[in-house]
Amino acid sequence: MLISAPSPFRHARAVALLLVLSLLALCTALLPASARAQIQLKMGGTASATVVSDTVTTPRVQAQLVALAPQGIAPGQPLKLGLRIKHQPDWHTYWKNAGDSGLPTQLDWQLPPGMQAAEIDWPTPQQIRVGDMLNYGYEGTVLLPVAVQVTPDFQPRADGTVDIRLNASWLVCRVECIPEEGQFALSLPADVADTMWAADFAQAHTQAPQGLEATQSRFSALPSGDRVRLRVHGLPAAAHGQTLAFYPESADTFHHAAVLGKDWQQAWESNVWTAELPLSAMRGATPAQLSFVLGLPAPGTDVAHAPPAQSWRITAPVDGTWTAADLAQVSPALAAALEANQQAAATSAPPAAASPISTRSWVAALVGGLLGGLLLNLMPCVFPVLAIKLMGFARHGANARAQRANGLAYAAGVVLSFMALGGVLLALRAAGEQLGWGFQLQSPLVVASLAALFTLIGLNLAGVFELTQVVPSRIANLHARHPLADAFISGVVAVAIASPCTAPFMGASLGFAVGMPAAQALAVFAALGVGMAIPYVLLSWVPALLRWLPRPGAWMDTFRRAMAFPMFATVIWLVWVLGQQSGIDGAATLLALLLCLAALAWVLTLHGKTRLVLSVLVLALAAWLASSFGRNVVEPLPVANASSSATTGTGWQAWSASAQAELLAQGRPVFVDYTAAWCVTCQYNKRTTLAEGDVLAAFVQRNVALLRADWTRRDPAITAELTKLGRSGVPVYVLLAPGQAPVVLSELLSTQEVLNALQTL
Repeated sequence: MLISAPSPFRHARAVALLLVLSLLALCTALLPASARAQIQLKMGGTASATVVSDTVTTPRVQAQLVALAPQGIAPGQPLKLGLRIKHQPDWHTYWKNAGDSGLPTQLDWQLPPGMQAAEIDWPTPQQIRVGDMLNYGYEGTVLLPVAVQVTPDFQPRADGTVDIRLNASWLVCRVECIPEEGQFALSLPADVADTMWAADFAQAHTQAPQGLEATQSRFSALPSGDRVRLRVHGLPAAAHGQTLAFYPESADTFHHAAVLGKDWQQAWESNVWTAELPLSAMRGATPAQLSFVLGLPAPGTDVAHAPPAQSWRITAPVDGTWTAADLAQVSPALAAALEANQQAAATSAPPAAASPISTRSWVAALVGGLLGGLLLNLMPCVFPVLAIKLMGFARHGANARAQRANGLAYAAGVVLSFMALGGVLLALRAAGEQLGWGFQLQSPLVVASLAALFTLIGLNLAGVFELTQVVPSRIANLHARHPLADAFISGVVAVAIASPCTAPFMGASLGFAVGMPAAQALAVFAALGVGMAIPYVLLSWVPALLRWLPRPGAWMDTFRRAMAFPMFATVIWLVWVLGQQSGIDGAATLLALLLCLAALAWVLTLHGKTRLVLSVLVLALAAWLASSFGRNVVEPLPVANASSSATTGTGWQAWSASAQAELLAQGRPVFVDYTAAWCVTCQYNKRTTLAEGDVLAAFVQRNVALLRADWTRRDPAITAELTKLGRSGVPVYVLLAPGQAPVVLSELLSTQEVLNALQTL
């Protein structure tokens, strides 16, 4: 007896229909912890809903809340708190006067009743020149200390502890600048002395400027109206005759970037230090007095760059008045533009906001999305779903209306799913997360869930179980009663598999999309979905294209069972991806859980007490495995292990921004392979073009350093580098050389392309 044509394929899609809802529930797993914390705070969540600690680490700094309580915490006893910031090489944060650019670090304390925090006792900074600007800030490690007064009405908690909370924000810069923030928590025992950070606080105390009450100092405005003379009498003997660094505390009074010896001068008249200082073009009215810091450099160091060995804070009165800057005259072009804008606003409606992306670039991104979607139908991981869907045409036979409706429903599922994924990506990036396309497969929990989904679909196709055997018939037959919903879900499942494979075909388009306004970006993601759905829609609307399909018959049962093996192959790939993320123990645990899932699917086909007893045993075993070893699946590998697994191969090293910068500073060209375990094209290129003897020999001949940036797990530093290159997914291959623009190669890498790029060195 021949089976009815639609039954083999309805069951597979019905399994997907039941499980896709659970996959959607995993959306929160796609959100990094910091993003979830931001969403909770923005929606009015309490601080207790966010997991915080005493340390916040970013790719640029490590910030830690520290305390010094040498006599414990009690009224009248000394107590200091502080934020200790350890910068990565070449990065810096700012002093209370940042200089020509930047922002000072802000500390917002939440202290128990009876504790009052003072202002930051700022250590004296160093001068940091960036181009034509001069900033005041800190490199290396700095502690920003704050004295805390403990009043008589202070009481610790019932358990004798004191909870300290801090919200801090800082701007960290190299050449580019990145605003960062952190929430810190510290619990201290009130009756125990805490001196762990005593040395750091002592060093911060020596770095802070000393007050000089006995000095006689004065600013005098010069007749030119744009300069002042400063005289300081009473500096310590160690400073006499030395060149001193000048740090003004007011942001817009002095010309910070003025060069000593060229734009301003200093001299000693006996024991009096004098200087003639240029004023800022943004200066305001003359104040009654000004505060500043003078720094004495350590012997053998440069006053213009090194932090001073000693420093003194002075407040001096101002004699005379200078000419306040007429800001309206600073930039005539700006003033004319402002006036034109005002006239235009008075005579017409406000113009629409200008798009940062040109129309030509946007159209090119749309075309790239459309072509990329078309090519997705040829990907091995997508083919099983599409093949099953194609066979579904047999269900409707000559019913052209039903075929067309199902084609449109499938297209809607594909297009809306791509737009939903794109919307999540854009929202998270707007919230400050460093994410890129394919981010869903950077979560081990999502990878494991997809492996479970395709295991069940494969078992169903292989005939191990039918849906009517394991769930009530009213649920099993939902797909038959709602064929359009069934077709829509097929589109959702196809996107779930296909989305990580998009970057090889449209890396540039996705890179443009994430930087576009939301409406334009979502249009690119929609174009990707349209491209993927077009072949199926054409088949459903043009019956002549279906004449090559054989008539329904026994072959369909064979085809159904054959399609189980590509599903199992996809499961193997997903287990391998998870092994790259969580290690061999994670992969083994997932395989054990999938075995339990397969056993449960078979047990549910049995009857009577056997079904009940075996189901309980299998579920108990699965629960024990999940509770005992489940963390192996969801916990990522340590960074060192992940890096070593990513760099297997001749001459390859793990990528980092500092390693790349160091190699370029040495004059060596650098080739960077941005890759991920879940990227099929990445793995193909790695084992073919990048393993070719000619390519490896050319790398050695030209002394090219090989770096591999593994994006299998979420890595904000790698995402930021991809964004700079105009990409939002992998693979990406870039050749860097000192003094040359980066050369970004194509995603489908060829040996000749790499050799041609190397010839430009």
